[in-house]
Amino acid sequence: MFGMYSCAAQIPTPPQALTARGFEAHVELRWQPSAGASGYQLFRSTDGGQQFSLLKTVGSSTQLALDWTADEGQSLNRQYRVKAVNAIGQTSDFSDIASAQTAPMADDALLDMVQEYTFRYFWDYGHPISGMARERNNGDPNIVTSGGSGFGIMALVVGAERGWVSREAAVDRMIRIVSFLQFADRYHGVFPHWMNGNTGKTVPFSQYDNGADLVESAFLIQGLLAARQYFDQNTPQENDLRQVITGLWEDVEWDWFRKNGGPSLYWHWSPNYGWQMNFQLRGFFEAQIVYILAAASPTHPVPGSLYQSGWTANGNYCTTSSLFGHRYYCGSYGGGPMFFAHYSYLGFDPRRWKDACCNYFTRNRNHALIQWEYAKNNIEKHIGYSAECWGLTACDGPNGYSAHDVQPANDDGTIAPTAALASMPYTPDQSLAALKYFYRTQGEKLWGIYGFYDAFNLDKNWVADSYLAIDQGPIVAMLENHRTGLLWDLFMRDSAIRPALLACGFVPDNSVVDVAAALPVGIDASVYPNPSQDGIFTLRLELEKPQVLSAVLTDQAGRRLRQVFAGRALPAGALEEKIDIGDLPQGVYFLQIKNIENQVLVKKVLSWKP
Repeated sequence: MFGMYSCAAQIPTPPQALTARGFEAHVELRWQPSAGASGYQLFRSTDGGQQFSLLKTVGSSTQLALDWTADEGQSLNRQYRVKAVNAIGQTSDFSDIASAQTAPMADDALLDMVQEYTFRYFWDYGHPISGMARERNNGDPNIVTSGGSGFGIMALVVGAERGWVSREAAVDRMIRIVSFLQFADRYHGVFPHWMNGNTGKTVPFSQYDNGADLVESAFLIQGLLAARQYFDQNTPQENDLRQVITGLWEDVEWDWFRKNGGPSLYWHWSPNYGWQMNFQLRGFFEAQIVYILAAASPTHPVPGSLYQSGWTANGNYCTTSSLFGHRYYCGSYGGGPMFFAHYSYLGFDPRRWKDACCNYFTRNRNHALIQWEYAKNNIEKHIGYSAECWGLTACDGPNGYSAHDVQPANDDGTIAPTAALASMPYTPDQSLAALKYFYRTQGEKLWGIYGFYDAFNLDKNWVADSYLAIDQGPIVAMLENHRTGLLWDLFMRDSAIRPALLACGFVPDNSVVDVAAALPVGIDASVYPNPSQDGIFTLRLELEKPQVLSAVLTDQAGRRLRQVFAGRALPAGALEEKIDIGDLPQGVYFLQIKNIENQVLVKKVLSWKP
């Protein structure tokens, strides 16, 4: 027996293509799998590669591992080697050496890091058949989520825009997703909350919730409409992609969910239990986007008046109540869990619109500030709460999944990074401070291969080992909206959205962003040579004071072609940037220079002709 087993064992081959990538306080290691490996041993040297000590052992499915070095404020170099291990403990020879240097990271680099890692949840961990977002990383790997996939689609757009994946690869993934959705279960055009990622069949969320989920489907449609705007090139693949998205959008029977033509929309419908759930979409919570999309539908719209007869119909919808000096306008005490201010606003840009109650950017900013003040004051004396450690929302916790907010009965000391990070457009200073605390102070336990784990509770010395799609997606999307306004720009560009807002009773509002007052002074921009004979231009900027600017290239129809640079903190003085559009057809293009509020400050015509 033993002899047979020994003869069958294969000494594994050394891991190949080992790479090491240094960040501020950790190093990321990647390698290719080895034949015969049942695990890998990771070794580290801190003396220039003279001596290596065992760092950790990981399983055979792992080809990405992190070394938490805690090198904040220092620049240090480390070397790594990896061995493969078989089932009876035999090891391969060492891999080649890979080196990495950790170094302090600027704010933009930290934001890049958090976005890219969080994006990987949807890219690397997306369902292999459907491409959809898995509900969570520590549950049934075949359960995919409709709403979380809508958030993941927005993350996919960001990933393509920032170059983490190629546009072609992103289009391929999108085609896989929408092809799956075409044949997945739908009920009057509406998807269930959960589906089997292999078959598209409904996975019941609860006994009676085994059919249509209008809210989760709205989150999915929000992402699809943003993607339809982004993937706008005249290629067979992108043309087909847009056509399928349009079909999915037009198939949703929003009007059916009035429940026999009633004055409001309903969340659920089941083929077995009908309207048994009986959940009206009324009062402020995460579902505001449903009424906007329902009014915008080109095929099955509802009257915009349903926004008043349904969503805001409660006599106490709008409140004058405040907490810590910040009025929260609507919602439960203190504003509710923080995701109320995120899910409907990944695409819907609330800055320049208000309804009869409020401007929702103001409302959401105050909501975030209330949570920040609550943690800073720490009346309940939870361990760790501070101006840097804040954010209560629905997340995993030591006692299971639950919604947390500033009501003491709902606050058990569990902080979720998504709460503060996805609030970045509303509270950039407070959210950035939280990001730094989560990474620099709690990162050894809290940071993993897909970014920050879902939550932590210092009272109970507990950190989640989970990632959830509905918490990961808003981090990527809202950081991008803070930095460049990309997803807000894409979604609001859809021709049906503005008429729908007006039909629902929204009116334009400049109380949050006064365009004239917000324009920085002292910007002079020039482009040369113009016209260009080879498609290469030089942009020269002269700034009187430091500013955060972005540059976007569009065609003559205003369609976004690429981000030249995004959210870059530029010093006062003169600087130059090369712009190469030689891969585009000859013609006329527009270069837009935008400020941090995504307002166009300078618009230049680029003419490329031989």
